[in-house]
Amino acid sequence: MPPPDEITVPTETGPGRLLVSRASSPAGSPWAVLWLGHGAGGGAGSRDLAALAAGLPRHGVTVVRHEQPWVVAGKRIAPRPAALDAAWLAAAPAVAELAGAVPLAVGGRSAGARVACRTAGTVGAAAVVCLAFPLHPPGRPERSRLEELLAPRVPVLVAQGTRDPFGSTAELRAAAPGAPGVEVVPVEGADHGLRTGRSAALGQEETLEQVTAETLRFLRTAAAAG
Repeated sequence: MPPPDEITVPTETGPGRLLVSRASSPAGSPWAVLWLGHGAGGGAGSRDLAALAAGLPRHGVTVVRHEQPWVVAGKRIAPRPAALDAAWLAAAPAVAELAGAVPLAVGGRSAGARVACRTAGTVGAAAVVCLAFPLHPPGRPERSRLEELLAPRVPVLVAQGTRDPFGSTAELRAAAPGAPGVEVVPVEGADHGLRTGRSAALGQEETLEQVTAETLRFLRTAAAAG
């Protein structure tokens, strides 16, 4: 797999960065672009984001991983949600240029998924992919972020670990029973980082392959419906 292209994006809080893994299918051009944000505990190199960037391009999807300015600057603590949203939106014109006429899906892991949900309408996203959506802080189910998850008016996929302390698959399904447009896919035995233990039915690599396959299926369905 060739290294991703890097695009620097100026924002009011410093430069952000886009890592672009271009579609490499036989057709040559993408049929969709997936723009992904990282979590509050790390950058674009997280195992799930890296797996999507490695696996989806060969199926015709260009994957754009967005590194927030605080990560580019080497800081360890993420800013408040409003600052995350502003830096994300500052990159929107560059991502729109990459997408051109093909559908743009947005998403991310954890805090990045929240950003994508909050801004999906503003950037004109056709779908949203959430990896380990943090439904609530660990041990604080009363501080629900369900409203953010339900904000997009487009199809939403949530790949959630069954052992996620920020909200398990069962919690998500119970919080939003029958929510139109929201599909929750369980990642068996996985925690918030989509890490699987020795007792899990699937190993780590197989788990990431499953997440990639589910994301591809979802994107194809969303593109066909749109």
